[in-house]
Amino acid sequence: MKTINEYLNLEEFTAIIFGNAKVEISQKVLNRVNESFDFLKEFSHNKIIYGVNTGFGPMAQYRIKDEDRIQLQYNLIRSHSSGTGKPLDAIFVKASILARLNTLALGNSGVHPSVIHLMREFINRDITPLIFEHGGVGASGDLVQLAHLALVLIGEGEVFYKGERRATADVFKIENLQPIQVEIREGLALMNGTSVMTGIGVVNVHHAKGLLNWSIKCSCAINEIVQAYDDHFSDELNSTKRHKGQQQVAERMRKNLADSTLIRKREDHLYSGENTENIFKEKVQEYYSLRCVPQILGPILETIDNAASILEDEFNSANDNPIIDVKNQHVYHGGNFHGDYISLEMDKLKIVVTKLTMLAERQLNYLLNSKINEILPPFVNLGTLGFNFGMQGVQFTATSTTAENQMLSNPMYVHSIPNNNDNQDIVSMGTNAAVITAKVIENAYEVLSIELITIVQAIDYLEQKNAVSTVTRKLYEEIRAIIPPFKQDQVMYPFVQQVKNHLINN
Repeated sequence: MKTINEYLNLEEFTAIIFGNAKVEISQKVLNRVNESFDFLKEFSHNKIIYGVNTGFGPMAQYRIKDEDRIQLQYNLIRSHSSGTGKPLDAIFVKASILARLNTLALGNSGVHPSVIHLMREFINRDITPLIFEHGGVGASGDLVQLAHLALVLIGEGEVFYKGERRATADVFKIENLQPIQVEIREGLALMNGTSVMTGIGVVNVHHAKGLLNWSIKCSCAINEIVQAYDDHFSDELNSTKRHKGQQQVAERMRKNLADSTLIRKREDHLYSGENTENIFKEKVQEYYSLRCVPQILGPILETIDNAASILEDEFNSANDNPIIDVKNQHVYHGGNFHGDYISLEMDKLKIVVTKLTMLAERQLNYLLNSKINEILPPFVNLGTLGFNFGMQGVQFTATSTTAENQMLSNPMYVHSIPNNNDNQDIVSMGTNAAVITAKVIENAYEVLSIELITIVQAIDYLEQKNAVSTVTRKLYEEIRAIIPPFKQDQVMYPFVQQVKNHLINN
């Protein structure tokens, strides 16, 4: 059980969306929401407040009659439930609901308390509103995507429930739930915000951390396979560069490889004084994809950590308009719904995940190209050369998927297109950035899956299973539990998918 109270940290957030922890609302939050609602209801008499007694966007210059104010909120929700494309994954929707709930719980939105209660029930009962991936420009918040959430909260639209797509009204009847009570600005308060891009962003960061962990393990295993020297991940070398990410990656490599019998020390070989060759048979230094892992993954680690910090700040922020300030008895109009913070972090995240994918693809190519590694058969083919194909087929998939990531990593942050009769004259495109980043991350898992299958095939060919580190041995056994050693050609796509699922879920 996780209680929404003062501040929700990232670990608590992910425990709810990935660990299925139940959500409870503290009495302090309920009091705060009630005070905000009561204040706005009283304060809005005889005042012009955007979205309470005015139209929306460029139509804010039109006064709304008192008797039409509630209908105004319904009109907003229904008219903006206009998304297209694929439905967002359930985990993205759950994260979006939690992000919106936590924002509204701050008491800066003036919503009726029924909004808080019903969103909690959606999370706790695994009711997933139908929200589409296309529609948001991320400027007045995730207007279209959040409209679909609001549509379900008023008892309309569709949800996914126990594996089926069903009418919201039917599910409410089954679960004995009531729609929210719309009174002042519940529609606008639900829709004006960055909660969808933020929710997707939290999921993206979670999976990016997993990718980094697997990439470090893959890099360590390949260094063992080629019996690399240890100085490129040594503390002595990496401490001479002042970047914390690089130092942390190198430290994790040293920890992973601590009991390996394959990693060599330069002083035992090239520094021994017994080398008389004019042309060295052994490589003096490894290829960059093996030797520069701390320098490549270091900035990726730091980018992931920074994105996590920004996201935590965002879902604990009031990203609404206007802002209801009970303490100062005032309502402030502005642009806290603008998604530039999230848009920029998602673009940075997809760029570094693409670089991680490129590293994996180059490491894979190193293992598959016998002329480069000089220790493995072409395509790590354990069968008959020419007759069997080894990992040749799946390399095409890894290469094409990496290329797609390179294309997708172009930024959305600078792709502003004015819309809304030029009221939204500069926008963040943060929702698109988050959705595309999710695709880049999924692609990266596919490439790493192919790399890992190749790694364990190489370990078997070289008979190194009992010589690798404990960490690599565990990695080997996890993959071998999914795909056994193979010499004869076989259909690969089911195995790649199973390994991908394993990497994502562990």
